[in-house]
Amino acid sequence: MNAILFDIHAHIGVLSRNGNGWTKEVNIVSWNGGEPKVDIREWDPHHERMSRGITLRGEEARKLIEILSEKEDLLDA
Repeated sequence: MNAILFDIHAHIGVLSRNGNGWTKEVNIVSWNGGEPKVDIREWDPHHERMSRGITLRGEEARKLIEILSEKEDLLDA
């Protein structure tokens, strides 16, 4: 099995923290030498292990922000 290579270019913010120290974060990450993208996933405290997550190109991240802003009243449910 090949190792997954990643480079965290920027830490944007922590969304939540669970009881075992892992954090759900928004970062700018390049995977296996690819283009850096907005990345949302859980990381261990040392950023050595991670869960499955989602990556978004810049235009997708901007669209997500737009959609969530328009539906803000639904987020309180």
